[in-house]
This record gives sequence, C-alpha cells and structure tokens, in this order.
Amino acid sequence: MASPIYQAIKQICEEKNIKPESVVETIEAALAAAYRKDFGTKNQNIKVEFNPESGDFRVFDIKTVVADELAAKYEEEKKEREERIKEGLPEEKKEREEKPEEIEGEEELKFNPKLNLSLTEARAQKADAELDEIIKTELEVPGAFGRMAAQTAKQVIIQKLREAERDTLFNEFKGKEGELLQGVVQRFEGKLVLVDLGHVTALLPPEEQIEKEKYTPGTRMKFYLKEVTMTTKGPQIIVSRSHPEILRKLFTFEIPEIASGVVKIRAIAREAGSRSKIAVSTEDENIDPIGSCIGQRGTRIQTIINELSGEKIDIVQWSDNIGELITNALSPAKISSIEVNEAEKSASVQVKADQLSLAIGRGGQNVRLAAKLTGWKINIQGAAAHEGAVAVQDGAAPTEAPAEKPAEIPVETPAEEPTEKPTEAPAETSTKKERKNKKSKTKEAAEEAKPSEEEEVK
Repeated sequence: MASPIYQAIKQICEEKNIKPESVVETIEAALAAAYRKDFGTKNQNIKVEFNPESGDFRVFDIKTVVADELAAKYEEEKKEREERIKEGLPEEKKEREEKPEEIEGEEELKFNPKLNLSLTEARAQKADAELDEIIKTELEVPGAFGRMAAQTAKQVIIQKLREAERDTLFNEFKGKEGELLQGVVQRFEGKLVLVDLGHVTALLPPEEQIEKEKYTPGTRMKFYLKEVTMTTKGPQIIVSRSHPEILRKLFTFEIPEIASGVVKIRAIAREAGSRSKIAVSTEDENIDPIGSCIGQRGTRIQTIINELSGEKIDIVQWSDNIGELITNALSPAKISSIEVNEAEKSASVQVKADQLSLAIGRGGQNVRLAAKLTGWKINIQGAAAHEGAVAVQDGAAPTEAPAEKPAEIPVETPAEEPTEKPTEAPAETSTKKERKNKKSKTKEAAEEAKPSEEEEVK
C-alpha cells in the first residue's frame, strides 16, 4: 500500500498539473533546508534523496575534489584577512580593484569550502579519489526536526510548488501562441476584461477588444492567444478579439477545405467589429473557393459572423494579376477601367458615377480595406472630372473626398399641404346667420340715422 505522502504527491500533481518529479525535488529541497536549520554546519553542501513510496530520506554532504594548491591558497588568504581585521586595516577590495585581470583568473579557480574538498582530504575518505570527482558523504539525522525547521520546510514547499506551477503554465501556453482558445468572461477590472481559460486567467486589454462588443460575465467566446510572458507574479497571458489572425483560425476551424489545405487564405484585411475582407484561392479547378467559404445558403460564413458579433465579411478571389486582384477587392463596386503603376505600387481606378460611393464605401472603408488587402495605393476616380477622386494607400484614410458628389444627396420636397382642408358649409344652411346679420346691420343703420333726423327737426 502506498504511503500517505505518496498519495498526497499524486493529488498535488493532479490539482496543480505538475510532474511528480518536480514535487519530489521540492520535498528534497525542503528537507535539506530543514536539516541545515537544525543540524547543519556552515561548510556543508546538503543534498537530500527522498523516496516517495516509503517516505524515507537520506542526507548527503556533496563536494567536488580540487587541487591542494587552491585549498592552501584559500587558507593563506583567510589568515591574511583575519589579521587585517584584527589590526583594523581596510579589506582587500581596494587592492582587487587595482588588478581586475588577476582577480578574474583567480575567481575561476577559487576554492569554496562549502562546495570543494582538497585532494588530500578526499583521499582520506576515499583512497582512489581524483580531481573533479564528486564525493558524497552521508550524514546522520540526530533526531526529529524542530518547529522552526518544519516551518522552514513548509515555506520552501509552498514556494517551490508555486514556482513549478508557474513554469508549467508558462511552458504550456507559450507553445499555444497564435492559437484559438475557448474562454469564459470572468469580470471587469476597469477597462480590462479577465478571461478564464480553464486553470489560468488571461487578460483582454482595451486595445484588443472589439469596440461595440459586449463582454458579459459568464459568456463563452473564442479568443486569439496573442502573447505569453513571464512576470514576477507568474505567466501573463494576453488574448485578443480584434486581431486579424482570429479570422484565419475561425475559417480553418469551420471550413474543411481550408483545414485540409485545398483552399488557401492569401490575405486578410480587417476593421474589427465593422467589416473584413479575405482573399482566397485554390489550385483545384473543380472547387469554388468562395462558395466553399460561404457554404450552402451561407451556413458556414454565418457561423463565423455570429462568433464575431455580426461583423461583415467579404470573400474575394485571389489573383496573381494585380489589376484583377484590385478589381475583386473593390467589390461589390463595378470597375470601368484600371491603370497599374508597378514602380510606385499604385493603381488608378475608373468607376461610373453611380458606383463611386459604393467603391469608396462609408467613410472610405471599402477602398481602405482593399488597399490593406492588396498592399497597393488605390486612386479612385469618377466617370466625370468634376466628381473628384479619392486616393488610399495601405489602409489609410481617404486623402480627398468627392468634390461635388456626396454619398447621399438630400432631395428637397415641397411642403406638404394640410391633410384636412376647411370645409365650407352649404349656402342653404347659412340663411339664419345671414338674416341675423341683416337685422343687426339695419338696426345699426337706424341708430346712425337718428341724429340726422333730429337736426332736421330743429
């Protein structure tokens, strides 16, 4: 039956994902520290051999055999140093600064009583001892370890296990850089999003987030592993949702033709959260690369769009002919003509008046993505000279907007007439009002006429 300590080692290995050899080395280092604390001396190089199945351990003092001259020289320097201290003289540091070259040579062959043993002393223990041989002298444990030694061993075990766990995590995720990982959003720390990748927490910085995407705690997403670095607090894992390569990984995962290599992704241009363009090609004439990526009724591409929170994706045909490639990259706009300048890596594109705004895109997005995809500077001109031109180089913003042709022209519409017109009452219905008006008018006329009649009487 396995010992309790062996069962504890197996449990630690399963929980921390650490190799059993690392745990055994940790226990040996802890036992060595405990022995040195209670029973060791200054010049002992303590090493412990631990048997996890039985729980027994053996303690050794390990030293390397060196020439007697080095040991004698060390003893002389030690006596001189002690005499200087007694006489109150300064130490040898100043003298060593004056002759650095000699000191460097001496440091390479310096005798250390903790690690080295002279040849004479070694042959006293072992008759056939030779230079550079390692002498292991077994030491006895006088009694049980004390409380302080046990506390020291505990601290060493905790520290060593933590270091082993960090190294294991770093080596595991360092080999996964550039891969797509499944993660769960944990919580926010300011603008920083913490992502749970299983037994480690990754960081999603603001610059790697999609602007309009919501990261609700508990949401499961796919993340692109961008970078893994080792810090004082352990491995730091940076993931991304805005990296262009996440598209390549999603297409490889969702589309079998790309995973098998029949269809190849030649270039990617992306504005995360808004729109992307991908150029694909194939050497098999019987396969449509664009149709393979879209899938039947768009099922394949729709899965990728849903994973990227509705980001629009344009799939275009790759071509070694740069003119044809630029024409495909500017789709859905239709190109009238194109002139290519290979020396300057620029192209002048002519489009009809009704295709100009479509070729440029909203805010210049379509032509900007086309320039990123091809790596060429693209100048777009309308059919008429007064419609202006737009130049974009490798994803930059348009340098000039169309002079007289905005994307949307407001149309003035005449003011709307009131829906309900005032209705006039029929003539027959207004007879009573007319009679009243006549009576009031005759009455007023009579009152005005009275003063004139009195004057006549007078």
